[in-house]
Amino acid sequence: MANARKLFEEMPRCQRSGVAWNTLIAGYAKQDNGGDEALKMFEAMRQEGFDADGYAYGSVICGCASLGALEQGKQIHGDVIRRGLCADVYLGSALVDMYAKGGSIEDARQMFDEMPERNVVSWNGMIAGYDQNGFSYKALELFVQMLKEDDGIVMPDQFTVATVVSACASLSDLALGMQIHCYLIKNDSIVWDVFVGNALVDMYAKCGRVDLARQMFDKMPERDVISWTALIAGYAKSANFKEAQEVFDQMPQRNVISWNAIIAGRAQNGHCEEAIGLFRKMKREGIYPTHYTFANVLSACASLATLELGEQVHSHIVKAGFQFKTGFDADVFVGNSLVDMYAKCGSIIKARLAFDKLHDRDGVSWNAMIVGYAQNGYGKEALEVFEQMLQEGMTPDRITLVGVLSACSHAGLVDEGRNYFSSMSQDHCITPLSEHYACMIDILGRAGHLNEAEKIIKSMPFEPDSITYGALLAACRIHGNVELGRWAAEHIFELDPQNSGPYVLLSNLYADAGRWDDVDKVRKLMKDRGVQKKPGCSWVEVNSKVHIFTAEDTSHPQAREIYASLERMAAQMKEAGYVPNTKFVLHDVDEERKENILSYHSEKLAIAFGLISTPPGKLIRVVKNLRVCGDCHMAIKFISKVVGREIIVRDASRFHHFRDGLCSCRDYW
Repeated sequence: MANARKLFEEMPRCQRSGVAWNTLIAGYAKQDNGGDEALKMFEAMRQEGFDADGYAYGSVICGCASLGALEQGKQIHGDVIRRGLCADVYLGSALVDMYAKGGSIEDARQMFDEMPERNVVSWNGMIAGYDQNGFSYKALELFVQMLKEDDGIVMPDQFTVATVVSACASLSDLALGMQIHCYLIKNDSIVWDVFVGNALVDMYAKCGRVDLARQMFDKMPERDVISWTALIAGYAKSANFKEAQEVFDQMPQRNVISWNAIIAGRAQNGHCEEAIGLFRKMKREGIYPTHYTFANVLSACASLATLELGEQVHSHIVKAGFQFKTGFDADVFVGNSLVDMYAKCGSIIKARLAFDKLHDRDGVSWNAMIVGYAQNGYGKEALEVFEQMLQEGMTPDRITLVGVLSACSHAGLVDEGRNYFSSMSQDHCITPLSEHYACMIDILGRAGHLNEAEKIIKSMPFEPDSITYGALLAACRIHGNVELGRWAAEHIFELDPQNSGPYVLLSNLYADAGRWDDVDKVRKLMKDRGVQKKPGCSWVEVNSKVHIFTAEDTSHPQAREIYASLERMAAQMKEAGYVPNTKFVLHDVDEERKENILSYHSEKLAIAFGLISTPPGKLIRVVKNLRVCGDCHMAIKFISKVVGREIIVRDASRFHHFRDGLCSCRDYW
């Protein structure tokens, strides 16, 4: 194009013909990023007095479509109407495509319906427009109409069929996808090419039949990078990582989309360390990440609560932004992931900075900030963000209200929780679902309003689920209501008999009450049903490496130093007034043994390792997969005071920010 443009510019103006202008405009329109130049050349052509013909109009309309320049496209459409060129099937097809790509699907359909003559390109443009704008079912309806109309004059081609198969994938309609596959096999007039094969591989993979996707892939005489990537994504979606990795390793050529598929599969299925490892390998191979890459890697960092790694990824995002001259970290997709990552790593100040940097916030942005504040114990700040969201005209959804109610629960804002729960249907037209009822039970239960919580469960418009009963059981454990807790636990055993959590909670409730015979009965019930207790563990990140500990763990290479550090701290803590609370040892053993058990809970070991492995004054972040026990909570408050460090602990329900002998939860969790 550069040479063509140079030759055109060297031509004397008197020798430039309409054909020369048309050729140059069409050349730009066909380029991936040439739409803007096509428009400029079209305007220059008219300024020099040349009348545009149908070919020029068609090219510049294609340029508008590639740019998504809907308003300019509408102006050119007006010229087409004034010039009486609307009957041209080439122009009509281009206009259908332009409106569809600009998101104005109703205008595209009106243009399509008004066309006096249609060809396969017209039908393809309208079918693809429906599919690309989220109306996949309409794409399928139009395909059926295409087969019925025109007495078979206009027949589907490979592009039609590939688009319709894609629509089946979007709808996860395996049965219809297989019917279209059969139609393809029976219809010899349709050319089988890599485009059609890729659509079928992708459809089977997205519909959960990765075995059929593999069969289709193996039969394809020609494959491209899209074929390989579709199969990798299918294996990753089905958590079949061995096959996904094997296919990925066999690819003759990999691009960023292939890398994104394998990274996303790992990150979205809980294999977060592997996802981060793949990201590093991708960088080493010189592949530039995209927004999608960064979002998935940040999600992995958030799941692991690895702030150091998350900050490193953030620095990669900033560098990529400079390189591509775009604010990657201000992009809403990446920005939302940054807010979520920082919040889940306990760095709520940086989460807010990332939130404030977003230019175009969507519902996910607001939800991430509200939930982030709630989980970190900043209930009032979460509610302030919610009110700001409403003032800016954003519409809350069910996730927003889960965040708001969680904020009320963690902060003990009972009256506010009642008001927000009532406002869901009255002010926001959101029907409360099971998760909202569970939050409301949690709000009331934590505050000791167990009778009110029980009444709500019994008056729910649908059958309560195990999570709702679990919220009541947890509240009964806090307040020692054995009978109501047993009632809630029995319902959970019926609904979710293999979940170990309720058994442990009920056992702990009995142990608190000294009912050891009942403790034994619960443990026997677990054994009879084959229910395995989820082992408690804690982990801490030091120098970008994660160290995992279990209770009374001696497997760490520095175990001797860790235990020595704990003993030194224990002496300092007792001098400061700490007394072990042995009621949190849920075994019928003597007091000395109870104190030993308490001393070596996994979070204490993780904190001790953090203390001996980092410089004085450095903040320590620990993650635990279960709820922090009351004694550990008290002990960590004392540790933060005697060592002069801030310690952040993320347990199964929230964050605890310990500083100077105090916790952000104000002992309400």
